[in-house]
Amino acid sequence: MILQALVRCYDALVEAGRLEKPGWSPVKVSLALELDENGALLRVLPLGETDEKGKRRPPKLNVPAPVKRSSGVASNFLCDNAIYILGMDSKGRPERTAQCRAACREKHEALLSNVNHPMARAIMRFFANWDPAAAGENPALAPYMDELSQGANLVFCMDSEFAQDVPALRQAWDDAYGADETAARGRCLVTGEEAPIALLHPSIKGVMGANPTGASLVSFNARAYESYGRDEAQGLNAPVGERAAFAYGAALNYLLSDRTYNTRLGETTLVYWAEGAEEGYNFAMSCMLGLEDNLMRQEQLKGVMDALCSGRTAYWDDIPLNPDNRFYILGLAPNSARLSVRFFLQNSFGGFAEKLNRHQEELEIVRPSDDMRETLPVWALLRETANPNSRDKTPPGQLVGETMRAILTGAPYPASLFTQVQMRIRAEHEINRGKAAVIKAWLLRNVAAKNPEHVYKEVLRVKLNDETTYQPYLLGRLFAVLEGLQQAANPGINTTIRDRYFNSACATPAMVFPALVRLAQAHLNKLEIGLRRYYEDMIKEICGAMEESLPAHMALQDQGVFQLGYYHQKQKLYTKKEEKNNV
Repeated sequence: MILQALVRCYDALVEAGRLEKPGWSPVKVSLALELDENGALLRVLPLGETDEKGKRRPPKLNVPAPVKRSSGVASNFLCDNAIYILGMDSKGRPERTAQCRAACREKHEALLSNVNHPMARAIMRFFANWDPAAAGENPALAPYMDELSQGANLVFCMDSEFAQDVPALRQAWDDAYGADETAARGRCLVTGEEAPIALLHPSIKGVMGANPTGASLVSFNARAYESYGRDEAQGLNAPVGERAAFAYGAALNYLLSDRTYNTRLGETTLVYWAEGAEEGYNFAMSCMLGLEDNLMRQEQLKGVMDALCSGRTAYWDDIPLNPDNRFYILGLAPNSARLSVRFFLQNSFGGFAEKLNRHQEELEIVRPSDDMRETLPVWALLRETANPNSRDKTPPGQLVGETMRAILTGAPYPASLFTQVQMRIRAEHEINRGKAAVIKAWLLRNVAAKNPEHVYKEVLRVKLNDETTYQPYLLGRLFAVLEGLQQAANPGINTTIRDRYFNSACATPAMVFPALVRLAQAHLNKLEIGLRRYYEDMIKEICGAMEESLPAHMALQDQGVFQLGYYHQKQKLYTKKEEKNNV
């Protein structure tokens, strides 16, 4: 399914003129070798612009698709490095260098011998007359020796025209591409057609943490991965046609090269695109996921979400977004020289919008007055599972994948999301908006949704519920009031009961709360009469609602309810304090 979707994406990109037809790929090219009609090297032209630091950025040129090299000798056409084109030995391997240049010369002569064009004749004369031994003494090459030795790509040009742009040379390559009659044929698993089978699949570049030179999405390089008698047959183990392999690789590399189609979440690289690679959907999706941290777009995003969830066409920067259009989200992670697929999800664009809207509704919770973000992005939720003092705040890759799958499919949230947040609360003794939202959403979807009559329904709300009698929630509220009382009685106090007793109060209330209530009496005696009555009334109200004795132990889920009651009550106290200060 992944490869099929990417092949369709490639066809759409070619039709829109955003990608070249099969056999052509964008490649970074650093230098151009300018030839005369006799094939002599006139000069070397540096390509690309120089940045503020004086470093030149090579441009990407559409050139004949490069071959995938493993350990053998394989030459590219019209674009390659100095080892193949110039025969320059930069690695102390003269025999292999000679083989590489011989292969390059042979390939160009085979493809250009029947091409009647001055550029073709000049290139063949260049290969016939060039002396690799004298390359190091050539004055035209001298300024660029460092780049040449580091594998910079080269192209040919004459009279300000690049060889790969000459129609006659392009046609010669198109005729030769995919015309290998010796290639094994079979039924392509992607297209279902009989076709030459790709033994080596394209390298994918741009996945965070993967090899910068590229990693494989499909590969077989050991007997352990082979089957059905396909010994040392590589791609024949999962037959994909050469065109289909090229197409999915070109499409995925394009999507990874354009940041509007991808983003990074922890160790996972997310790639997302609409059917037909239509623009607008990708940027809207990044905002829906909260991956574009743009507060100015929140009102626009709300309108888009409302329209999509209602089945109506939405507009993003005047671009129509059809809710019925297919949309794809792919999660990739590095794994040695290969890529690991964390998840691959497909749905209508409106279907994804509905799932994301449900997710945000479950997360919705009262927020501090200085928090201007209406919705919590995915990265903010995952950040709550990491140690804020750690140098590496990257969430585990498996957690990212499971959480994204839950959000985008409506499946239960992973248990590890809840437990990791609980661990951070125990370590930090603090509950912020993000942690409280995770607790509320997890309990709503994973517990309350399975039992509509569950008591959690009455406490898993946006704001404080001061009518519930559910004891874990009341105990959380009571702890927040007792902490506020302590701070009111001791202004500027550095260490509160939260720092010393929060974890034990959460897990073993019967052991802790009697001592806290006795301590509260001492704090009440320090307050002036009005403030003392305010706290006395709140304590009496909460304690009066408790219908059971204090539990000796509370289960982990009830601890989450305790923490939610604590957070709700704290926000209520802060709100009243702000209202009092503003009077």
